[in-house]
Amino acid sequence: MTAHVTGTRQDDHDAARSVTDWLCLVAAPIFLIMALLTAFADDATMICSTAHETLPINGMTIMYLLMSVFHSAPWIRLIAHRRSGTARS
Repeated sequence: MTAHVTGTRQDDHDAARSVTDWLCLVAAPIFLIMALLTAFADDATMICSTAHETLPINGMTIMYLLMSVFHSAPWIRLIAHRRSGTARS
């Protein structure tokens, strides 16, 4: 078994941090897309559907919207850092 080493521990730490930063940024838009799909998809394409709802906002839609809001912190930090002109350390 061969391990891939990028050089130093700092390089490995920076690479891991870069991946986790991108994963954090991906979560909020994915949950927003899931909320929209859940709200406006017909029953045949619903991921989790127990009963036909008359309103497009059901429990799953609310859950995905809340998850999108809770996972929006990395976007808020990114926007704040860009507006203030400071680099993220």
